[in-house]
Amino acid sequence: MRMEILVAYDVATEKPEGQRRLRHVAQVCQNFGQRVQKSVFECSVSEMQYEKLRRELLECIDEEEDNLRIYRLQTPKDQFIERYGVNRGVDFQGPLVV
Repeated sequence: MRMEILVAYDVATEKPEGQRRLRHVAQVCQNFGQRVQKSVFECSVSEMQYEKLRRELLECIDEEEDNLRIYRLQTPKDQFIERYGVNRGVDFQGPLVV
């Protein structure tokens, strides 16, 4: 069974290592989902993928400087999400077109 999650993060980038962490966090998120805002990703994952994503993200961040939030979205999510402005959303259940 798949779950819809939202990953949001704020990485301190004042130092070069923070900038590297930011790039790494974004790359991990891109491996599992789609960017919907600069530091926000929507993901459709299995329980095993969720655990892997969470573990990889926790390895990336500095818990003393950064902020990471993972929200499980209620389904069907379209009944609970309001979107305004540019919509770059992808239907995870629809056909993949590259």
